[in-house]
Amino acid sequence: MNKLNLYDKILFPVVTEKSTNLSEQNKVTFKVPLSSDKKSLKKNVEKIFKVNVTKINIINKRTRVKSVRGKKVSKKGYKKAIITLKKGQSIDLTTGI
Repeated sequence: MNKLNLYDKILFPVVTEKSTNLSEQNKVTFKVPLSSDKKSLKKNVEKIFKVNVTKINIINKRTRVKSVRGKKVSKKGYKKAIITLKKGQSIDLTTGI
């Protein structure tokens, strides 16, 4: 598999207060394409970061309509994956991918 294809399945890490708190439980959060699935995501994360993945939870955020200054604006939906790593392993998100 080509390196470019490996990085296509992970768009970028999600760095929020909630995801930072999850890192204490060996969990890392990534924003992923809408077409990605758990099996290919697991293989790619294990190859890129050289860690063992025990579990993957995928959350679909749907498109929603929001009112901004009296106009209706649609906020695009996305998919994020919460990846649980084997105990004692971690991914350093500050180095970049």
